[in-house]
Amino acid sequence: MRLAENWREYELLDATDGNRLERWGRTVLIRPDPQVVWHFAPASELWQRADAVYHRSAKGGGSWEKRGRFADHWTISYGDLRLKVSPTGFKHTGIFPEQAVNWDAYRRLIEAAGRPVKVLNLFGYTGGATLACAAAGASVCHVDASKGMVAWARENAALSGLDSRPIRWIVDDCTKFVQREARRGSRYDGIIMDPPSYGRGPSGEVWKLEDSIYALLEDCSAILSDRPLFFAVNSYTTGLSPAVMEYMVRRLLCPRYGGSTVSDEIGLPVQATGGALPAGATTFWLEEGFSL
Repeated sequence: MRLAENWREYELLDATDGNRLERWGRTVLIRPDPQVVWHFAPASELWQRADAVYHRSAKGGGSWEKRGRFADHWTISYGDLRLKVSPTGFKHTGIFPEQAVNWDAYRRLIEAAGRPVKVLNLFGYTGGATLACAAAGASVCHVDASKGMVAWARENAALSGLDSRPIRWIVDDCTKFVQREARRGSRYDGIIMDPPSYGRGPSGEVWKLEDSIYALLEDCSAILSDRPLFFAVNSYTTGLSPAVMEYMVRRLLCPRYGGSTVSDEIGLPVQATGGALPAGATTFWLEEGFSL
């Protein structure tokens, strides 16, 4: 498992009874996590001093119970990136902290390439991967179906001093955008995709990962440049193992481009216990001579 260990303003303090105890800057939150299936005694005293607790609703979604310091939004840093934290009614905060281990990988690959790199970030959410790539010197096309998420990503770019970098901000259905890019002859040296398990596009298009991922991978393989640097696919769906994702990526890309593939879980270190919480998986295809 590759761990996001370089955070200074985020910590997974403890995890038990279906919940995470997390520090986001100076604010401590309790949020549910379906991966936390164990029932060990709490290992951190901060469970009783959390600033807010998220409670699920039987009707879907949920709400935050405010107990202490809890603003509508605040900012935290990851290295030279500044990111807005804003707890939502669906428990999310605008940051998936485990993805920082991939942000670091993208930066290393781009900086080591020694040439201009053009990156497509699909399902770009609030822009962590986009900003990491831009900070490393890449030009980036950021695509998400949610207008609000793209606006949030642009805000993060401004907070990080990257709003003048070559970033295209696109609100669109990712599948349709990729198909149009193929017809236009657009090509990318790096592709990142972080698709949801289930979702809807801006016109109500239904996305179910198991049913849609292979076709999207195939479409994306058609818009890679003649000398691509990397291709990364994230999955949070337990029904799609890292090995399944790697099999598809290897079969699609290695016969044409050579290179190598690697796939592993990503996760977060648990401060109170020294353990690690799995938080999805990432499959990489890498140009020959490059590694994570």
